[in-house]
Amino acid sequence: MGNAGAAPKYPRPMILAEASWQQVRDFSREAVCLIPTGSLEQHGPHLPLLTDTILSTFVAAGAERLRPEITLLYPGVWLGCSSHHMAMAGTATASTQTYIAVLTEIIKSAIHHGFRKMFVLNGHGGNTEPNGIALRELKVKHPNLTFAHCGYFALIPPQLLESTMQGPFKHIRHACEAEASMMLHAAPSLVRRQALRDDVLEMQPAAPNGLNYIQPFDELTEEGSLGYATLATAEKGRLLLDAALQKTAEAIDHIHAGYFMQSVIKTP
Repeated sequence: MGNAGAAPKYPRPMILAEASWQQVRDFSREAVCLIPTGSLEQHGPHLPLLTDTILSTFVAAGAERLRPEITLLYPGVWLGCSSHHMAMAGTATASTQTYIAVLTEIIKSAIHHGFRKMFVLNGHGGNTEPNGIALRELKVKHPNLTFAHCGYFALIPPQLLESTMQGPFKHIRHACEAEASMMLHAAPSLVRRQALRDDVLEMQPAAPNGLNYIQPFDELTEEGSLGYATLATAEKGRLLLDAALQKTAEAIDHIHAGYFMQSVIKTP
C-alpha cells in the first residue's frame, strides 16, 4: 500500500521553532535547553544590525547539529541590552529589567514543561551581566536545576585568535577583523565589502590599568565599528566559528552529564 497514511518524517534534531508540541513533549527532559542571545544594534557601515544574533544562533545551530540527541535549540533572543549603541539609527534596545524579564520568562516556560538544564549562549557583550543576573535569580528559586551561560566568543581559544588575527587586536571587539570575518563565513551576502573600514579611537591620556569607564559607542568610534575590519576574510571566520561551535558542543556535553564538587584541600 506504499506510504499512504504514514506519519510524516521530521528531522531528528530538536529545533524548538520547527518542532510540534508532541515532539517536545516526548523529548528527553535531561536535554540541554540551548538559548542563544544577541542584539539588534549598529555594527558600523559594513555589517548588519542583527550581527550578534546571527552569530550566536549560527554557533548554537552548529552545536545542536553535533549533539542533536541531547540539545533542545531555542530561537535566538534578538532584543538585547544595547543602550550604548542608541546614538546610531536602527538600534533597538531593551532596558536591563525588561531583558532580564524576557529571558527569565523563556526559561520559566521550559522549566514549567519539565526541562532541567539551561544553557544561555550569548553573542552580545551588553547581555553578559544581565544573563548572569537572570540565571542567579533563577538558581535561587530552582536550586536543583542547572543554569549555565557564556559568550560563544569566550569559547574561542585565545591561541587561535592570536594566530589568526593579523591586526593588533587579538580578540573580538565590535564589527572588527574577527566579527567581520565570522560574518563573511556565516552570512556573506549581508557584509558590505565595499564599506569595510578600520575604526579605532584611543583614550588620551590612557586610563589606569583596570579602570573601566562607561561610554556610549559614539564616544568610542567614528562610524560605529571598533577594530581592523579591512583585514577580515571568510577563511578566518570559518576557523573561529568552527572552534566556537565545537567548544559549545563540549559545553553541552558537560552540562548534560552533570558535575559534582570535590574538596581540593589536602588534610595533613
